[in-house]
Amino acid sequence: MATLINNRFMLRSATAERLYFDCAKNCPIIDYHCHLSAKEIAEDYAFQNLTELWLNGDHYKWRLMRSAGIEEKYITGDAEDYEKFLAFASVLEKAIGNPIYHWCSLELLRYFDIKEPLTMQNAEQVWNLANEKIQSGLFTARQLILRSNVELLCTTDDPIDDLNYHRAIAEDLSFSTVVLPAFRPDQILDIGKSDFIAYLQALSSVANCPVNSWMELKILLSQRLDHFAANGCRLADHGMTKFTFVPTTDDEAEKIFHKKLSSPDLTLTEEEETIYRSALLIFLAAEYHARGWTMQIHFGCRRDNNSPALRKLGVNTGFDTILGDSSFVSPLAEYMSLLTEHDMLPRMILYSLNPNDDPILDTLIGCFQTGHEPLWIQHGAAWWFNDNEHGIREHLRSLASQSYLPGFIGMLTDSRSFLSYTRHEYFRRILCDFLGDLVEKGEFDKNMDTLGSIVTDICYNNARRIFIKE
Repeated sequence: MATLINNRFMLRSATAERLYFDCAKNCPIIDYHCHLSAKEIAEDYAFQNLTELWLNGDHYKWRLMRSAGIEEKYITGDAEDYEKFLAFASVLEKAIGNPIYHWCSLELLRYFDIKEPLTMQNAEQVWNLANEKIQSGLFTARQLILRSNVELLCTTDDPIDDLNYHRAIAEDLSFSTVVLPAFRPDQILDIGKSDFIAYLQALSSVANCPVNSWMELKILLSQRLDHFAANGCRLADHGMTKFTFVPTTDDEAEKIFHKKLSSPDLTLTEEEETIYRSALLIFLAAEYHARGWTMQIHFGCRRDNNSPALRKLGVNTGFDTILGDSSFVSPLAEYMSLLTEHDMLPRMILYSLNPNDDPILDTLIGCFQTGHEPLWIQHGAAWWFNDNEHGIREHLRSLASQSYLPGFIGMLTDSRSFLSYTRHEYFRRILCDFLGDLVEKGEFDKNMDTLGSIVTDICYNNARRIFIKE
């Protein structure tokens, strides 16, 4: 079988090839948003076989298998690891047009030197070759990160986390990659959730800080932010189904917070939830701004749509969908305007899972980039359901058309897999091809110095300026 991944993969012009190999290929990776386990990195976890390394925890692959009719037994169930691998191989060999086909081919080549795409015909051979390498002891969490040329990565961490694994990593000078926590306070923002009070009590206990009022909640969160900052945190992350906001005050937030504390089983109105969340978002943004952090906000996803699957398998198992709702525009603009008015607008990276929102975000960020250093407000990378060739190209096209592409912060993995860093190669090849195509069509000057600086800035320098502290 012919090799799928060759030097010209995704590169359709000589200009694209030159940009990729001269400028993009060897740039270190700064993965500013991922879901890798700090525990596995700290303990340098050694994977046992290809299924554990490649399929466990990867809801992208799980979703593809379900779409192809594979029984859950062979996805997250109790089937043997080799049976799960064979089930995946039976799906992947026919997954034409799906980015996972390309990602897996890149992963097999870059990490295992397996040049052919996975099929049922070569599945046993691939399994044996890959497992022989894995069992050599050279496929630990840290070795995979270093082999991927990752300079810095940011995990995703709950405010309750004591961050002891991050401290262990930072204290180990033998490991050169910087691993930083990212503050993810979704649960304290979701006052309408049934477990809100239980979570608040757990957070209060961890911080040894009683919370009986709105002001005490802010003190608690400020302490947790100090804790994260002491462990190198420079980034916060907020995941929302949709972004809502209303201008509000501490007094209004106090009334709603007190109401919830007094009657934990009481269901708040949607308006009350929005007021509470808005007040907390104002407070958190001011805290991030004061600390020089970057605030990520991502929305446009309706999560956990299959209730029986949620009860059986839990969250983050592949049952989310794009939310076709662009009602975020006015509330997000009002939120950012209020923060600007009071000089507490932090760095922001904005994402919507709905690709129809690309031009909306690209025009919105332009309203708040004045008066700040470059790169202050970003439209984040095409991700999740959009980090395929079409989604990436459309994201680049919109950003270039409506904003300033050279200022783009570049790719992330948003992944739980230590093999997913080939997605940066996938993105970089598409980026170079996108720019090369503009040049070849006579729409941009063929100045390789200028083009090269654009490529290296997007692939590395822009993120480095924000997240690497000299």
